[in-house]
Amino acid sequence: MLLLNIDYVPGREIEALGIVKGTVVQSKNFGKDFMAGMKTLVGGEIAGYTEMLTEARQIATKRMVDEAQALGADAVVNVRYGSSSVMQGAAEVVAYGTAVKLK
Repeated sequence: MLLLNIDYVPGREIEALGIVKGTVVQSKNFGKDFMAGMKTLVGGEIAGYTEMLTEARQIATKRMVDEAQALGADAVVNVRYGSSSVMQGAAEVVAYGTAVKLK
């Protein structure tokens, strides 16, 4: 599946099939959360959170691609990501775009 964050496929005509999205709510591991709290005292990257959000983006992307495949899409254009905190210790990540068929 071709994923692009532009609204066209270079050199190809496309037929829009509809909006597709994938979403996940990911929670932090208590042990990693504790260590992250300690990390805020000294500064720097909080690797546990980076890993959690990377995994969440991968899951959301896969769910978006699965939805696009169910529509018979060849690509998803104008792919975007969003995230928000839904409660303390959990973040939502959403991936969305337009499923298209290549002509």
